[in-house]
Amino acid sequence: MQELVFEVDAAAAGMRIDLFLAEKLKEQSRSYLQKLVREGAVKLWSGAAVCDGEEEGTDCQKAAQAVRSNYRLRAGDRVWLALPEPSEGEIVPRPMELEILYEDSDVILVNKPKGMVVHPAAGHSDDTLVNGLLYHCKGNLSGINGVLRPGIVHRIDKDTTGVLIACKNDKAHHCLAEQLKEHSVTRRYQAIVHGVIREEEGRIDAPIGRNEKDRIKMAVNERCGKRAVTHYRVRERFRDSTWIECRLETGRTHQIRVHMASIGHPLLGDTLYGPAKQPYALEGQTLHAAVLGFIHPTTGNYLEFEAPLPAYFIELLEKLRRG
Repeated sequence: MQELVFEVDAAAAGMRIDLFLAEKLKEQSRSYLQKLVREGAVKLWSGAAVCDGEEEGTDCQKAAQAVRSNYRLRAGDRVWLALPEPSEGEIVPRPMELEILYEDSDVILVNKPKGMVVHPAAGHSDDTLVNGLLYHCKGNLSGINGVLRPGIVHRIDKDTTGVLIACKNDKAHHCLAEQLKEHSVTRRYQAIVHGVIREEEGRIDAPIGRNEKDRIKMAVNERCGKRAVTHYRVRERFRDSTWIECRLETGRTHQIRVHMASIGHPLLGDTLYGPAKQPYALEGQTLHAAVLGFIHPTTGNYLEFEAPLPAYFIELLEKLRRG
């Protein structure tokens, strides 16, 4: 079980607690979070006095009160959530329409659509990319990451689209994992950010770790973060936003989202690291994993694959060009 605690600020005051949690936990469906509320896995309390110790989750659970899904939050409230771990027996192969960019006996590369979770987690046990890969590959995926994440050597967020590679055997998995560790895998992303970036290109070298005030978020964390480096260059400027290409030198959780927000240019649609009110009707951050390049684990040849921009991204660019 994972225990999470969220502080409610003035911007979230008046919001229903189920909507608040849905904003914080993008990987979970609202219906699943409502189910947790009904089951008493979500509790609320006011005041921080009982929550200052090391065992924050345990103390707060005792002091907090159960709530209903339609409870309206107040500034200063704290929300405690017990997120259950998924059962290993839940994962099953499912037929899905996968856009396969490349496949052989070692690896498979797919163009992941927006809204698809990569591997089973609480609230998503049979609608993930792994479920589809298990069906397509007839169970032939590497087992290094256990039965909940077979074949998965790296991940992209639920609302991020683009190229993702999975491994069919342990040899390929070890090879790709080592390349990722050495930062030799080519990873280029397309993104649209708030604000106009004046310089043509830039480099962000800032460590990333857990946000010490909101554990569901990552942050630039000088004290206990891990080194993270993102290179970016401008593709096109608009009136109040910029289309950029990012190249990852490292691969930390939410790296591009955190780094761009840290320099005042959060991604459009990203309500976790950017403004709560977005200027366009977007479902999550405007981020696309466009290019993935690696050394093939058997042939030793360098391979590079590109996923075309998704339709929503192209439509947004057209809107921005029209002003």
